[in-house]
Amino acid sequence: MSDALLDAVLGGVDVVDLGRQLRVGMPQSPNHPQFWHTLPRRHGDMIRADGGSAANDMITTGTHVGTHIDALAHVSHDGEMFGGVDAMAAGVGGKYDELGVHTIAPMMRRGVLLDVPAVLGVDVCEGGYEVTVADLESAAEHAGVEVGEGDVVLIRSGWGSLFADGAPYVGGPSGVPGIGEAGAQWLAERRVHAAGADTIAFERLAPGGGHALLPAHRVLLVESGIYIIEALDLEQLAARRRYEFTFVLIPLNIYGATGSPVRPLAVTPA
Repeated sequence: MSDALLDAVLGGVDVVDLGRQLRVGMPQSPNHPQFWHTLPRRHGDMIRADGGSAANDMITTGTHVGTHIDALAHVSHDGEMFGGVDAMAAGVGGKYDELGVHTIAPMMRRGVLLDVPAVLGVDVCEGGYEVTVADLESAAEHAGVEVGEGDVVLIRSGWGSLFADGAPYVGGPSGVPGIGEAGAQWLAERRVHAAGADTIAFERLAPGGGHALLPAHRVLLVESGIYIIEALDLEQLAARRRYEFTFVLIPLNIYGATGSPVRPLAVTPA
């Protein structure tokens, strides 16, 4: 029996890596433990009788560092998480049984790129710029796509081009561009499966405001059960004008965690 998916893969596919490389010192939200990598054993520290040697690693990291996905357990509002789950009670025992990242199924879905700078006529949206519903609709029209139920929608602001600069990417005094509550409602109305962006907190951060207010997280995670993916690298995807693709993402299967580092892929026929 013919396997259409396997046939497509054997026919050749083009893969764009949307994940950031994990490096010590990379920019991240100050709210989360930093990524750290070290070598407890290096080649030559121990040599076997036959002359062989092995090196090994140890990493420590927050689950919301680098390119990562937010589980529904990540955010609560007025004491409740998605589905009315009592946030305080759910955390007893040091894990979130109901809404932890282990409950996120591996994703292989239609992905859509909404390239906001392309329709605004700029290279990068300004810090603190709120991406409007009109911007999202214009970007969808520009891409020739319609956002539909079950899609994974990736919103490019161009801010990802600052990732290598470190502190400017975090935003601080400048703020960070992204959608606000209205943009999140637009996504929720279309019943998307997940939404992502090339910024540190997905949504707009006001200049000097940090993470004090995150209404889009409330709308998507708490009210709508829509996952959020942050710190994506969307520059290559935009340069290739790949606006529709198969989106692949698999979180680490960490029981009860609020998020997971991920390495998402955008796959199209070669």
